[in-house]
Amino acid sequence: MSEHQTAIDHLSRGEWEAAHEIVQNMEDPIAYWLHALVHRLEGDVDNARYWYRRAKRTFDPALSVPDELAMLMAQIER
Repeated sequence: MSEHQTAIDHLSRGEWEAAHEIVQNMEDPIAYWLHALVHRLEGDVDNARYWYRRAKRTFDPALSVPDELAMLMAQIER
């Protein structure tokens, strides 16, 4: 299982601290997107916006976290 998948699994269970441990030292667009979700779940929207920018994504507060996780899964399954 990839580190990305492991982080997604943690986020799916609301375990943002465990996901953060995985993604904080990774440097790729998917990891940056995951990092954004970590901070979104944590409630730190300003930090989440920073990581969305690093991932070259737009923060959409209307998009649910489960929907974003599904989008991330589709990206890593390619």
